[in-house]
Amino acid sequence: MAKLAFLGLGVMGYPMAGHLKAAGHEVTVYNRTAAKSEKWVAQHGGAMATTPRAAAEGAEFVMACVGNDDDLRSVCTGPDGALAGMAAGSVFVDHTTVSAKVTRELYAAAKDDGVGFVDAPVSGGQAGAENGVLSVMCGGDQAEYDRAEPVIAAYARICRRIGESGAGQVTKMCNQIAIAGLVQGLAESLHFAEKAGLDGRAVVEVISQGAAGSWQMANRYETMLDDHWTHGFAVDWMRKDLGICLDTANETGASLPVTALVDQFYKDVQKMGGGRWDTSSLLARLRKLD
Repeated sequence: MAKLAFLGLGVMGYPMAGHLKAAGHEVTVYNRTAAKSEKWVAQHGGAMATTPRAAAEGAEFVMACVGNDDDLRSVCTGPDGALAGMAAGSVFVDHTTVSAKVTRELYAAAKDDGVGFVDAPVSGGQAGAENGVLSVMCGGDQAEYDRAEPVIAAYARICRRIGESGAGQVTKMCNQIAIAGLVQGLAESLHFAEKAGLDGRAVVEVISQGAAGSWQMANRYETMLDDHWTHGFAVDWMRKDLGICLDTANETGASLPVTALVDQFYKDVQKMGGGRWDTSSLLARLRKLD
């Protein structure tokens, strides 16, 4: 078992850190709001620290799951950042969904200090984190990945190294691009069924068993039909992720017309006051247009 630090105890990080402790690792947690760290320690044991550096000191692995590029930089760099407390030979594993640019920047900074850096964004949502069945897509050096993978296994259904630094983040962008189109398609399908006077549950029972079936359909159709949007991955975070996708597409020359359109639909949901609704709330937008 390893000595670990976990930075960021949001809806994903909180249960992920819990799985690490349950697996027998020695875990010290850090969260910007100390009350969350106190709650985690009360529930799981382990220890808490008041800065990322203090959490990282003596750790073999430092895992992070924070909000965005700026949040990641803030917990990694500076005199109180994790990299300042990490010893040569230790490994930083970043589960945040961020740009490949910041990933490569921090990879280089870590390497200068003799520290490994693996970008390892996750998919599976809050339920996946709580149940320990996340999909983890990784970038970075093979040796560091090989060391980190058994630790990540505490909350992963599948974990794979895709390529060099940044490859995990680019793979996560592929994931979000695919989800955006799927959710919009599902929203339109359910909206169409409603307007045609059909029983949406009966429709999904049939079409989910054929080529139209998807994770989104299996896990979201009932709450969508019931007009419930207070679970799952928030629209605000999805827009953050799609912004990263679109910026990267501009850099690489990729064409993402559907993604750009769905991003604007999510902007409409934000204007409706649904920034904290889950991503399946695209159906609420269609209903409002009636």
